[in-house]
Amino acid sequence: MAFKKGLGRGLSALLSDVEMEYGSSDSTNSETVSAETPHEIPIAQIDPNVNQPRKTFDEVALNELANSIRIHGVISPIILVNQPNGRYMIIAGERRWRASKKAGLLTIPAIVRNYTPQQVKEISLIENLQREDLNPIETAVAIKQLMDEYRYTQEQVADRIGKSRPAIANTLRLLTLNEKVIALVSDGRLSAGHARCLVVVEDAEAQLKLAQMGCDNKVTVRDFEKMVKNYLNPKPAKPKMEQSLELKDMVSRMQRTFATKVSALGNDKKGRIYIDYYNRDDLDRIIEILEVIEKNYTPNN
Repeated sequence: MAFKKGLGRGLSALLSDVEMEYGSSDSTNSETVSAETPHEIPIAQIDPNVNQPRKTFDEVALNELANSIRIHGVISPIILVNQPNGRYMIIAGERRWRASKKAGLLTIPAIVRNYTPQQVKEISLIENLQREDLNPIETAVAIKQLMDEYRYTQEQVADRIGKSRPAIANTLRLLTLNEKVIALVSDGRLSAGHARCLVVVEDAEAQLKLAQMGCDNKVTVRDFEKMVKNYLNPKPAKPKMEQSLELKDMVSRMQRTFATKVSALGNDKKGRIYIDYYNRDDLDRIIEILEVIEKNYTPNN
């Protein structure tokens, strides 16, 4: 099967693979435009693929491409299929078609072929994956559609689109996340690597809270993974030591004597006493009290 290593080659080679496997069906319709020769097809007769895996198109990038097309034309033909109503549907090249419309072109170079709906889905997904045009969620949705509609296993769909089975499994796991987390991935605010760390977090609210902490690459994936592990396995809190009435009374007396905040950590056996000062006057007063204590204190021999 030629698809397994397909992503390292051009899309034209992949299209040839499909014809070798299924057989070109162009000969079944004598009125079909040649599948091998690009023809200028009226843009008004072309429809986008409603099942196109890619759902979002960057307007700035489209305008830049449209400007290039005005100067240089469409260098690479798009791939179309015939529709029963005499119109055409895009298999590959919707971005070029959209940009050509913006550029004011009336026709666009295209290769027209006859493919089954299954072939159209596979080729559309592969073409987008090759160009890295899909965000991780769009990729996951398209893969799931292939599996659901054609009963592919993960191994089979991996073979069809040239990915490893673990890569397919990891991509599909993204669809199990909280919808708001999925939206963050779709918007490009949370990377797929960060998002995969959250799959093990079952609580939806916790998922979202952690996701927001990892958004916009605030932390590396490695550090984010540690954050998730710490959430799942929190360190036990140190038991709070009970303080006796005598110790509490001593702290109160010290606060009155030093006229500032005094706190004690620990218990009658072990701990620390903290004396706060907030300005120079506080410090001078504490020093004066210590001098009085030292003057009047006689240690036991």
